[in-house]
Amino acid sequence: MIPNLNIEPDINLSVKQTFGIDSDMEVKAFSKRNEFVPEIDKDYKFDHDTTLAILSGFLHNKKVIVHGYHGTGKSTHITQVAARLNWPCIRINLDSHISRIDLIGKDAIIVKDGKQVTEFKEGILPWAFQSSVALVFDEYDAGRSDVMFVLQRILESDGFFTLLDKNKIVKQNKYFRLFATANTIGLGDTTGLYTGTQQINQAQLDRWEIVTSLNYLSLEKEMEIILSKNKKLNNSKGKEKVANMIKVASLTRSGFIAGDISTVMSPRTVLNWCSNSEIFKNNGYAFRVTFLNKCDESEKSIIAEYYQRCFGEDLPESMINIQI
Repeated sequence: MIPNLNIEPDINLSVKQTFGIDSDMEVKAFSKRNEFVPEIDKDYKFDHDTTLAILSGFLHNKKVIVHGYHGTGKSTHITQVAARLNWPCIRINLDSHISRIDLIGKDAIIVKDGKQVTEFKEGILPWAFQSSVALVFDEYDAGRSDVMFVLQRILESDGFFTLLDKNKIVKQNKYFRLFATANTIGLGDTTGLYTGTQQINQAQLDRWEIVTSLNYLSLEKEMEIILSKNKKLNNSKGKEKVANMIKVASLTRSGFIAGDISTVMSPRTVLNWCSNSEIFKNNGYAFRVTFLNKCDESEKSIIAEYYQRCFGEDLPESMINIQI
């Protein structure tokens, strides 16, 4: 049975104390956690502009969309803000398998008073709309057209949602919040990197009241995040190694923008590289299994050159026998 989350925030939190951001803003929050509140990642590093945009969504009921390259932590940024506010949060990935009936609901056969009857079962969207929940649509620019027209209903500002299947109008909960993440901000993909994304109807895009961008960080910021997750590397030798990893990643990003390569290293890839390097005790092999093996054969020589330029050593031509 779906729980009733018709609850109200009962405390105010200082943005400066809670998120380490220089702001006098205070935001409403819940004093108690429940099963829908994400777990707190104590090592998470918040981006100033993105955090303020997301907090404005929570505080002022603004619809916020975060866009940027993959692996930059768009969804995690929203859920980690929600985690610190104890705000129930539901993430839905708008892949090609999500349909209208998944969101709205459908007729189902149930047994009532010993007889089989047909009853409409509401989907996740009407429930969330009537609850104190932050609803996050991941890969918003990959949604099917029938799904996007359903979502347009809840983007209206009048606070009501019509369930045509049930001849019912439901009212928005005062503390329902709506967020989305996207790679292309609805303009379509001309790079080939985000296959399956689509252009978003401009009338729908205009209904998102706050649009913020979260892209790749400076070397210092990215290193801070990686070292927070790999504390064994927080020494002079480890920092030099991580800095070189980030430099390789930066070269792939520049190469991608220039059209030299079609695969790019995200901060998530660098994190995986660090982790695999600790497992295999071999930096070059870890790079190969983490990133190089994902790349097009014709581009591997360019990427190997990036590695050589940053680490001062060539990648081995053959697979290395590693003792784990």
